[in-house]
Amino acid sequence: MVNIGITLGDPAGIGPEIVAKSINAIKNRKFKITLFGDMDNYNKTLDYCSLHMENQKNLNFINTGTGEPVETGKVTANAGKIAYKSIETAVQFALAGKVDVISTAPINKEAIIKAGSPYIDHTTMLKALTNSKFTTTLFEVKKLRITFLSKHMSLMDAVKFVKYENVYNAIIDTEKSLKLLGFMEPDIAVAALNPHAGEGGMFGMEEKNEIIPAIEKARETMKVTGPVPADSVFYLASKGKYDAVLSLYHDQGHIAAKTYDFAHTVSMNIGLPFLRTSVDHGTAFDIAGKNMADYVSMKEAILTAEKYGVTYKKRLKLLGY
Repeated sequence: MVNIGITLGDPAGIGPEIVAKSINAIKNRKFKITLFGDMDNYNKTLDYCSLHMENQKNLNFINTGTGEPVETGKVTANAGKIAYKSIETAVQFALAGKVDVISTAPINKEAIIKAGSPYIDHTTMLKALTNSKFTTTLFEVKKLRITFLSKHMSLMDAVKFVKYENVYNAIIDTEKSLKLLGFMEPDIAVAALNPHAGEGGMFGMEEKNEIIPAIEKARETMKVTGPVPADSVFYLASKGKYDAVLSLYHDQGHIAAKTYDFAHTVSMNIGLPFLRTSVDHGTAFDIAGKNMADYVSMKEAILTAEKYGVTYKKRLKLLGY
């Protein structure tokens, strides 16, 4: 039975609420749960959400609270410390084999910085804490899976980043990611950057000079299609034509996934010694503590952890990544 480690995120945000609601909503649970976070804060969440029910029993809780009360809806160093400690402890448990996979509720970058963390987000934090060689972010929403050539940079810089070597390496990492999830011979599509895939150079030369050569090189060892115009490739993938699409910049892939089904979009970090799944939304301080948070995305993240967690660990060892 898979043991899922769940971090409660920033305790001043909606993290504890969406985790509690998700656990309550998953009936006939066939996996173990280990929670990491502030226990007092979580119990208060159960109170205001009236969630003292059967599904909240038999949970292993690792308390990372500081002993100081949490100020709901506010950015504080205390909340940042609790959030960081929960992630750090969950990683230690995963590396020791005490949990198989980690699912994370949202953290607040400002609070993490106030707490003195050298890392501002989950991805950089997890990569550093595990000394991982590569990490890839992969979105999954139903049949649609998306990886990203670049993420947090300006659109102008993202276009400049579309270079042969970067595209080729991203295709390789996408294939590795899919194999770790159990896709034996993945079929990958590369989204185009320009309208109509550049129309032979009429609308930009990136496809001709950078993207196509990278795809042709990758085709020597794997199945890759593209560049496929971005206005159709995500639709085709959602219908099962491709196992994943390599998006060429942040919003290209985010818009596709979230327009298709925002609530069911799950983000995964591939390449760590364990799989990490998460929601793709923030801490929502404005509704924290009000029993208003929608938990569906967190529930999907937990179920995705159950779906892939054990397979990921087995294939990580088998493939030697």
